[in-house]
Amino acid sequence: MVTKTYTVAFEGVDARLVEVQCALAPGLPGFSIVGLPDKAVSEARERVRAALSALSIALPTKRITINLAPADLPKEGSHFDLPIALAVLAAIGIFAPEDAQAWVSIGELSLDGRLVAVRGALPAALTAASENLGLLCPAACGAEAAWVGGATVIAAPTLHAAIKHLTGDLPLAPAQPGEVRAPDHLLDLRDIRGQERAKRALEIAASGGHHMLMTGPPGSGKSMLAARLPGLLPELSAQEALETSMIQSLAGLIEAGGLSRAAPYRDPHHTASRVAMIGGGRGAAPGEVSLAHNGVLFLDELPEFPRGVLETLRQPLETQRVMVARANAHVSYPCRFMLVAAANPCRCGYVGDPARACQRAPGCSDDYLGRLSGPLLDRFDLRIDVPGVAIADLEMAPSGDSSASVAGRVARTRAIQLERFRDHAQLRVNADATGNVLEQIARPDPMGRALLMQAAERLGLSARGYHRVLRVARTIADLEQEEDIACAHVAEAISYRMPMHPSPNVANGAR
Repeated sequence: MVTKTYTVAFEGVDARLVEVQCALAPGLPGFSIVGLPDKAVSEARERVRAALSALSIALPTKRITINLAPADLPKEGSHFDLPIALAVLAAIGIFAPEDAQAWVSIGELSLDGRLVAVRGALPAALTAASENLGLLCPAACGAEAAWVGGATVIAAPTLHAAIKHLTGDLPLAPAQPGEVRAPDHLLDLRDIRGQERAKRALEIAASGGHHMLMTGPPGSGKSMLAARLPGLLPELSAQEALETSMIQSLAGLIEAGGLSRAAPYRDPHHTASRVAMIGGGRGAAPGEVSLAHNGVLFLDELPEFPRGVLETLRQPLETQRVMVARANAHVSYPCRFMLVAAANPCRCGYVGDPARACQRAPGCSDDYLGRLSGPLLDRFDLRIDVPGVAIADLEMAPSGDSSASVAGRVARTRAIQLERFRDHAQLRVNADATGNVLEQIARPDPMGRALLMQAAERLGLSARGYHRVLRVARTIADLEQEEDIACAHVAEAISYRMPMHPSPNVANGAR
């Protein structure tokens, strides 16, 4: 007789159903696991053996074979412990085999029978719901998995509690969803002194989902500006929050089962590797570009990142997906994010500053910023100079609008774009528009088109750069609630595509 239960194997954000089969056969006692298991899955037999022994359950003196089907799908992770234990328990008659077949289960077993939290509870619950099965998981994962309303989620603290539930002796109540986490303390845009042009560019970037590059000397406020971007972005929709939470679940970043509606903000250090940025490694884990899905990826000190790491960003920026290629599998993750970057104008940071003259100018700036390839720079919709700070400005009263005021305008502008793209499922903001859609929504008036053609010739804009100017102009018009793109909108958009140059240390700085 062969008993079976179900679990999942993760392929990116997808959880594929896996059938866990158990067969008892005469012969020398043994416990083997087949079906392309990794080391963690192969070691499950020892954890299962110890956990059953802690419950005073003896394994039969037979040959126990566990098959994980489909056999050609790689099985990775410790979450296979619980389904393997349930399949064995059904085989030895602890509970009816059909009771085990009604559940998808995940969970790691400790040697004393406790169930330890594992990653991926949210995508596992989605798969269980799609198969009309329940989900049995550790107690620490129940609040997270219960967000999927289509599946009954039972969160057991121990293997003993799971057995009692399946036998009907002590049924467990279904788990309840965790609380919606409040966003972390958001910084206010009014804390920054001056930098009105940079604040304006930040508002445009937030409104249209545009990529943005800031260059300026050390201490000019580039990192401060980027850190205030999350406070300008609207809450994620229910669909976006689910997409983001599934990736965070695979990365083990969901705390106490609470999901968040705030856009994610990731700021990896410039020593990050390609695997850390794109994804991969053990289990083909998601990288920073995917963890920033539906949010912001901030790269400070952009030229300090390894050239190979930066060049790997070019394709995800266009396709909004990243493919992690492995020897035996290809795993795809979504990565729709705003790329915001900051860079000094040269290695010392003071080229063009009359008070701190750079000894190697202009070669210092050319060498330093020359680490950034043209194709990568071309993907930034907004490129602005952030000038240095004058000490006198630090005593000035806060100026400009608060983050709450700007966030209100951003939300209003995003609502205009959602209405515009309601018939285009893949488009959400102006930065996503391409091809015929862009031609339809971004048509400047005659004066604006003439100005754009002249600027394209003088600045040597590529076709990508030309289209990015149109997208930014569309966003500027939306901010002003204008249906038509006027010449002034085009002129402002062009000003954000000017070639990068050293920033003088003028009195327009940041606190």
